Amino acid sequence: MSYRYDFAPTPFGDALAVFSDAGIVSFDLSESADPRVPWLLESVSRRIGETPVSAPGIADELMAALDEYFDGGPVRFDERFAFDWRLVDGFTRSALQAVCGIPWGQTMSYGEVAVIAGSPGAARAVGTACRVTPLSVIVPVHRVIRSDGTPGHYGAHPERKRYLLDLERDASATRS
Repeated sequence: MSYRYDFAPTPFGDALAVFSDAGIVSFDLSESADPRVPWLLESVSRRIGETPVSAPGIADELMAALDEYFDGGPVRFDERFAFDWRLVDGFTRSALQAVCGIPWGQTMSYGEVAVIAGSPGAARAVGTACRVTPLSVIVPVHRVIRSDGTPGHYGAHPERKRYLLDLERDASATRS
């Protein structure tokens, strides 16, 4: 298996996109202003067991889809790109795959996702799965909200979750 990486711009800064021969392995928003910091690549390298090779341009199709999404288009990344789920397994993988089915512009509670993922009562585990996703933004974990209708957190960046929810809500309203 070979791994390649490139950077893709988002409104939150550049993200590290890592691809395997099977699909997108990781899409990671950096906590740093500069995503080229060595620890971001080192972190994914440890997780996949080797260092990906720089491949400028490999994320071009993904960047086009991200542009469409951030312009308010109802992009479903899992239908347009193969995901390589090797960095998650078990319930985490089931939960994240269930999250992919949440329609654009809609939300579900952590508990509702747990039911779809086959483990009713595992709402907290869904929250953990959303927090540890290796595929930020392109697996729409921002669409998973608390049962009281409040957004909840998005890792250390609840403002990003609010931005994504507002983007989809506002774009949905203009399409109606």
